Amino acid sequence: MPTYAELKAQAEALLKQAEEVRQQERAGIIAEIRAKMVEYGISAEELASGGRGRRRSTRSKAEPKYRGPNGELWSGGPGRKPEWVRQILAAGGDIEQYRIAR
Repeated sequence: MPTYAELKAQAEALLKQAEEVRQQERAGIIAEIRAKMVEYGISAEELASGGRGRRRSTRSKAEPKYRGPNGELWSGGPGRKPEWVRQILAAGGDIEQYRIAR
């Protein structure tokens, strides 16, 4: 039966061997990715942005209707209320005090 020291040395040798194989495979994968990027005309910026490119949002932003105590803006639209609004309401405050005058 091998000793603890022998098993530890074997484990370290295997880890070193696994890292060498990983580095070799990694180099091949990088080369494949670069080739695909050239083939399909993909830029590094597109990869960084998740492939969304420079598309603009078709959704228009609603004008803010409320200004919080620290200058935060909220349109009052659907969806989750901002934390500052929830705190005011939880404290029994009136959100209408924060309405922006038009």
